[in-house]
Amino acid sequence: MDRIKDPHIVRLIEQIGEHYKTNISNRFLRPILLQIQIDKNTWDQIEILTEKMELYRYQGFHLDELYRQIAACARFVEVARNRTTIKSKLLSMPPGPDKILREMAVSNFSSNLRVFSDLLHELYISLVEMDKQDVGEDGKPVYTKVPELYNIGRLLVGG
Repeated sequence: MDRIKDPHIVRLIEQIGEHYKTNISNRFLRPILLQIQIDKNTWDQIEILTEKMELYRYQGFHLDELYRQIAACARFVEVARNRTTIKSKLLSMPPGPDKILREMAVSNFSSNLRVFSDLLHELYISLVEMDKQDVGEDGKPVYTKVPELYNIGRLLVGG
């Protein structure tokens, strides 16, 4: 498959990155999120999808890499969703001039995580549809060859 340059896919990736930087990994939440026990490779994959958009915007995205990045983000969503201590750690931080902004970030974290998950799911579904239309030489879509995707739905929807 050629590199993906579809405008809908690119727009979704931009939305995911912007939402992540603004609402998930902002200056209030990032210090606590970095304490989550996720391996370095997963963090690297999340960073590539959410922060390194410019590297791929013009040359296009590799489908298998996008699938792995989505899977990494899905693992993050699952872990962050199940971490009740995130909220308590954030609320226990010393008061400061940004106390109200930090409290807003904390109180909106769950809903922002859900929006992030929904955007990832939309991207995944769009990629699968594209993948099925452009089946490779062996007759199998790429997503069937990426083991990290086998439980992607459960990770993203929390079921």
